[in-house]
Amino acid sequence: MTTTPRTRARSFDAAASLYAAHRPGYPDALFDALEELAGRPLEGARVADAGAGTGIASGLLGARGADVVAVEPGDGMAAEFRRAHPGIPLVRGDGNRLPLVGAAFDLVTYAQAWHWTDPALSVPEARRVLRPGGALALWWNDMDYTVPWVARQDERIAAFLGAAPGSEPRRLPDLPFSTREIRWSRRVPLDSHLANHASHSAFLMLGEARTREFTDAERARLESLFPDGAVEEPYVVQLSVAVL
Repeated sequence: MTTTPRTRARSFDAAASLYAAHRPGYPDALFDALEELAGRPLEGARVADAGAGTGIASGLLGARGADVVAVEPGDGMAAEFRRAHPGIPLVRGDGNRLPLVGAAFDLVTYAQAWHWTDPALSVPEARRVLRPGGALALWWNDMDYTVPWVARQDERIAAFLGAAPGSEPRRLPDLPFSTREIRWSRRVPLDSHLANHASHSAFLMLGEARTREFTDAERARLESLFPDGAVEEPYVVQLSVAVL
C-alpha cells in the first residue's frame, strides 16, 4: 500500500488518546538549551507551537512561562489538545500555512513535527510570523540507538516494517542553526512502552491486527529483559535553533 506523508500525518487523529497517554514528554534540559540558543528566556516569550499534536510540548512551554499559541491540523489531535490544555489557544492549520499574523512571535517551535512540512513553504511562513531576531526551533526525541537492547529492538521493528533501522535523517533547511543533543530517560510500564511504539505512524498505517502481532511478540521478548515489568527508555533529543 502506497501512502502519502499527509495520510501518515493524519493517521494520528484516530489514535490521539493513545498518543497522549504513552508518548514521552521532554526534559527540563531541553528548554534550558532552547533558551540558551534562542538568546532569550521562555518566560514572557510569545511562542507559536506548530504541529502541536496533543500538546505535549505546548504544555511544557506554557509551564516555563511562555505565552503559547498552538497550531494543529488534525481533528482528533486537536480535540485531545483542547481536552488536556483548555487554557492554551489552539488554531487549526499547518506549518505550510500558519494561520497567524505576521511579526508577532518570538519563537516558532516544531516538536517532532518539522518533517511533516514542505520547507519551501514552512520556512517563509516561519520568517513571516517571527519578530526580528526571533527564532525557529526544531527538535526530535528519538530512542537512543547506542543502547544495545534499543538497537536490537529497532532492528526487529525495521525488519517487521520492511524499513531501514534507525531514525530517518533530519533534513534541516539552509538556515544558521545551532544545535544541542540532550540525553535523558524515563521509566514506564512495559505495556506503555509497547503502546508508545504502536502510536507511531508506521504502525498506525499497518492497522490494529498487524500491530498487535508485533507488540505481542515484543512483549514476550522484553519480559525476560525487564522482569519487574518496567522499562527504562533512553532518549536523545536533537535540538536545532536558528535566530532569524
